[in-house]
Amino acid sequence: MELARPSKKTNSVGVQVEDTQICVVMVGLPARGKSLIAQKAQRYLRWLSIDAKVFNVGNYRRHDTPQPTAEFFDTTNVEGERMRRLAAEAAVKDMVAWFKKGGLIGILDATNSSKERRRWIKDAMDAHGIETLYVESKCDDEDLIMSNIREVKTTSPDYVGQDPEEAAKDFRNRIRNYEKVYETIDDEESDLTYLKIMDVGKQVIINRIQDYLQSRVVYYLMNLHIRPRSIWLSRHGESMYNLGGQIGGDADLSERGHEYARRLPELVRKSVGDDRPLTVWTSTLKRTIQTARFLPEHYNQLQWKALDELDSGVCDGMTYAEIKEAYPEDFAARDDDKYNYRYRGGESYRDVVIRLEPIIMELERSEDILIVTHQAVLRCIYAYFMKKDQRESPWLNVPLHTLIKLTPRAYGTLEEFTSSGISAVSTWRGKGSVAKHEEPLSQGNSLGSAGDGGS
Repeated sequence: MELARPSKKTNSVGVQVEDTQICVVMVGLPARGKSLIAQKAQRYLRWLSIDAKVFNVGNYRRHDTPQPTAEFFDTTNVEGERMRRLAAEAAVKDMVAWFKKGGLIGILDATNSSKERRRWIKDAMDAHGIETLYVESKCDDEDLIMSNIREVKTTSPDYVGQDPEEAAKDFRNRIRNYEKVYETIDDEESDLTYLKIMDVGKQVIINRIQDYLQSRVVYYLMNLHIRPRSIWLSRHGESMYNLGGQIGGDADLSERGHEYARRLPELVRKSVGDDRPLTVWTSTLKRTIQTARFLPEHYNQLQWKALDELDSGVCDGMTYAEIKEAYPEDFAARDDDKYNYRYRGGESYRDVVIRLEPIIMELERSEDILIVTHQAVLRCIYAYFMKKDQRESPWLNVPLHTLIKLTPRAYGTLEEFTSSGISAVSTWRGKGSVAKHEEPLSQGNSLGSAGDGGS
């Protein structure tokens, strides 16, 4: 019996989603960035309110074989082959069940290195009316492969607690076992819908892309690169509006904000390194431009209108006490659903996400970037990289005068916080509060604590 298909609808970022469900099938040898690509695709789609989920076959295999040696992956190992097939079948079964509940894009993260395996997956999806999109990552760049091997040996659940060098040796042997049977997608599979990413995006081959949702996924994946890199984030320095508890505006920095601007180059140098090239993005508003003005001249600086703070419309320049008095219903409505609430004549967090999509796409294409921006914008960017829920992201507590380093990895994004040591007012605001400055309920550098910050 064929799976009931969801009807055509407009999703929560205003994009019409066709009545399609897609199984994205990762293809490629180990250490080619498949898991990183899968995780990036999932977080991008979820950030755009498109229901997506990764089904990692390795996680299913680990239920019964938590830390196998390379011999387990030898095709002459009959028991190993049987266990891996069972893991793949369990992942596909769970994915189909998830689709039946209304999921839109499932990502099957595994090597799927043979034509027989890929055909089996297509037949399984066809039986339920689910489209298949194959994404093959091919790479002969030895430096990148070795970088991925170094990451796997320190972060993969397969090698937890093991000697790093022994783990790397075993993982290389695992790759050799896969190389014996690996079959790239070729003309014999011309009926498949696929995207082949060669040598970290140097060449891209697209075949039989059929509809809008597939095109959206493919366009994003075409802009990815999987080289190691980091992104640095900072709010502007404390502003005069921060001191007065006002929101929006185009205020100058306070005295302490200027002090942070002078301290920022040293914070960046210590985190980035002396010789590492860096591009700096700011908004078009004075407080971010002033904050970045002392950074080294050899850093290329660009101003993006899309990085401007959330537009607070008629409430621009007001304090929360003034907003509650003038617009009590709006004040309550925003606390009730902050992600979707749109200021009169202004924006919502959802609107900010829409205008930030080109920024995210450019971030994925680029090397190391430092973004000096505003709290609401930084919340949305941080939520993208850290896969934060939309209901949570508008309440993230983002400290002033702090440099944040995010490093995307295959198994998550690493975050590091560096405080400048320069005092600043707290711009955190709890639900219902009209306080000009309010200390967060929980201290520390975590952005996960609930709170507002003037946007």
